[in-house]
Amino acid sequence: MKVSSASSAAPVQQPIAGLLMVVFASIGGALQGYDTGTINGIIQMRDWLMTFGEPVPSLPARTPHFSIATSMESVVVSILSAGTLLGSLSGGPTADILGRKRGIMASCVIFSLGVAFQTGSSNLPTFIVGRFFAGFGVGLVSTIVPMYQSECAPKRIRGAVVSCYSLAITVGLLLASVINNATKDLRDHSAWRIPIAIQFIWAFILFIGMLWLPETPRWLVKKDRDMAAAKSLSCLTSSPVDDPTVAFELAEIRATLNRENSMGRSTYRNCFRVNKIKTGVRTLSGIFILAFQQLTGINFLFYYGTTFFAHVGIKNPFLISIANTIVNMGMTFPGMWGTDYLGRRPLLLWGGCVMSLCAYLMAILGVTTSVTDLAPQRAVIALMCIYIAAFASTWGPVAWVIAGEIFPLNVRAKAMSLSIASHWLLNWAISFAAPYLVNAGAGSANLGVKVFFIWGSTCAVGVLFAYLCIPETRGLALEQIDLLYQHSTPITSVSYHQELISQHRAGIATVDGLEVDEKAPSVGVGSMKETLPDLDTI
Repeated sequence: MKVSSASSAAPVQQPIAGLLMVVFASIGGALQGYDTGTINGIIQMRDWLMTFGEPVPSLPARTPHFSIATSMESVVVSILSAGTLLGSLSGGPTADILGRKRGIMASCVIFSLGVAFQTGSSNLPTFIVGRFFAGFGVGLVSTIVPMYQSECAPKRIRGAVVSCYSLAITVGLLLASVINNATKDLRDHSAWRIPIAIQFIWAFILFIGMLWLPETPRWLVKKDRDMAAAKSLSCLTSSPVDDPTVAFELAEIRATLNRENSMGRSTYRNCFRVNKIKTGVRTLSGIFILAFQQLTGINFLFYYGTTFFAHVGIKNPFLISIANTIVNMGMTFPGMWGTDYLGRRPLLLWGGCVMSLCAYLMAILGVTTSVTDLAPQRAVIALMCIYIAAFASTWGPVAWVIAGEIFPLNVRAKAMSLSIASHWLLNWAISFAAPYLVNAGAGSANLGVKVFFIWGSTCAVGVLFAYLCIPETRGLALEQIDLLYQHSTPITSVSYHQELISQHRAGIATVDGLEVDEKAPSVGVGSMKETLPDLDTI
């Protein structure tokens, strides 16, 4: 069936302004990255240890040494992840009730409350409470920002746009390392309070900026606010409200939503529903892709990198951490390009293989050589840089892109909250268990560099998962992904993906079995129901 009208189509302008708006929301990633990276150095600062730690017995002639127990170090670092877990689970209902835009603004307020507690703390319980509230805000942001970007970004560059969130995480990590290194030698509380208080800046910029950004058209359609959705889409595409392409896209969103709603209500239970668009499979895929992103072991380096490098005999651990974050940020740019031009699946498969190989080699070198042997230490640092580069250009951005695009609209917020929750659950588990796995002493495994045998194995399993469970979604509209899951499997998705792309280039879109001519003009939003009666009743 072809749907058309007599009026002529208005030319579509370049959506540069809308693109910049969507990319701006990536600042939320800076909150996550900076907060993750700053604790890495703070727990090694002398004044922080003197404030919150206990003196360690030493020779009388030596300067008193302070430390905190492994159990308390584990709580201080991992409590952020406990907050993010609860925040991410709350992100779905928050995004559905308040909307994506106001949900992000609420996240900034909660995050700032946590930063205030940490900055003003003089005892460990207050500091831990602040870490929890900051984590809750980060959990909300990490759920809602990729959702906002996926629902607003043009489909051809959606991967690059959502990857900007991953890039912002790496920028935050780099800034945290640089600022920690700049303040670590200060002899008063400013050594650790300055790095923490700087987080107010990211939250303030994001909150103020969101005041000017539009709500996502897909959320507005879901709330039956079609005219507001048309204005939002017009703002994002720099097209007139009555442009026929705006009318067509809104009709496609409405048709897809109606079809999804006919299969069940938007509940957490229906996220796992078995139906023809494979809602349950998609939810589980999102949950596991972000779980395996954590199981690559990358955040082990960013949480405990400084401490770990010092323990295995590497000199200047602060500078090595900075070098790693520079590599992490720099290699995210190729990942942003590759996500849309090479595809999601190739990056996941090749990136996982490289990380697994590097992790095994680091573990073998650590076991077979001495910490005083300079050449193997340099080899470990080089392999670590390759390992981080592989993550930053593949699993780092691609996992966030996949989680932002594969879910049906009617359960997208809830399914994303479950997926992000799995990310933060594994993040918490790793941050809590890492000191016990790596450190020496009673109750600890004292694995040291041998911990990379674990990360190498989990990377290999992640490659197998990506091959069997993640389809190729590059260049598809969010509504076309329903068709991809309906008519193909992850392994056969590449061929069907090409068929959908060819249909689009020919100007034909398929909506629930109907062939619709995308190039045919319509008479605008105001008469959408008159122009596209079939689509509104699907």
